[in-house]
Amino acid sequence: MVLKIGYATEHEQYSPTKLLDFTVLAEQYGFEAIWTSDHFHPWAHKGASGGFSWVWMAAAAERTKKVEVGTAVIAPTLRYNPAIVAQAFATLAVMYPNRIFIGLGTGEAMNEIPVGCEWPPFRERCERLEEAIKVMKLLWTKEFVNFKGKYYNLKKANLYTRPNKPIPIYVAASGPRSAEIAGKYADGFLTYSGLLRPRHLKEVLYPAIERGAKATGRDLKSIENALQVTVSYDEDFNKAVASCRFWAACLLPFTSKYPIYDPREIEAHGNMVDEKLLAERWLIATNPDEGIKKTEEYIKLGFTNIHYLSSSPDEEKFLKTFGERVLPYLKETYSESAG
Repeated sequence: MVLKIGYATEHEQYSPTKLLDFTVLAEQYGFEAIWTSDHFHPWAHKGASGGFSWVWMAAAAERTKKVEVGTAVIAPTLRYNPAIVAQAFATLAVMYPNRIFIGLGTGEAMNEIPVGCEWPPFRERCERLEEAIKVMKLLWTKEFVNFKGKYYNLKKANLYTRPNKPIPIYVAASGPRSAEIAGKYADGFLTYSGLLRPRHLKEVLYPAIERGAKATGRDLKSIENALQVTVSYDEDFNKAVASCRFWAACLLPFTSKYPIYDPREIEAHGNMVDEKLLAERWLIATNPDEGIKKTEEYIKLGFTNIHYLSSSPDEEKFLKTFGERVLPYLKETYSESAG
């Protein structure tokens, strides 16, 4: 597969209008895809924002010319009915052909509990995700669909605005259950650099994807390995590290597993994360070569679709520097294959 490099627009950290400006710049500097977060509550409280991804995606696609636009990630299971998610993304795909994709996950309590949803055990959330994907695929490809599942039902449901072809699906996973779902149904598997461990990837996640693919008779090679890389760029190392503290709670797995949903509480947990851990887990770059070197490490682990979640002190400087100095080298070096 050819290497694809994208840019993450995070509604938790910037206003929707600011993210649109960054998106336009990202396309100009050669980023090929825009991945956008879908949250009701953010990962921190101070200085946070909270735009709605579906509305924003249409504006982003309209403001740009060719970049792909999609989510990283949306949970189509609790506050959203999967049939409505299918309808929303079908509409986007018709308006912007071959440019829309969807990243899916099991969700976080911060997005579900505040709007009155229960927070079920992880096993149930995985079951719901798998069933939701089935619902969405049926609505994108069939007419007047009847479906009776454990969690979702359809009665002669028909999308009158349907995409010409199925929308690419990425399933986020940091454990084997979600990874197996990715292998069964997804066009791509997505994980996060902050929680990435090479041994876990090779011995747990990749085998789970393979099991899922075999269970449904799919070609493993057709499934992309995608990675979201948290990065902070500045010539001043300490300044770069401090700038990404907003996301510190993402390094604490319990904030996703347990019913913690108040951004003030989440931020308090994040404030306890040592800056040494931030520097160790994320890509802190003081020059373009450091960005290249670390990204190449991810490519060697098998990732062919990489997007940067930048929390840099100066976001425009990040886009310009990586766009002019990092992307051209990576695209030229891995133009044929990222293997």
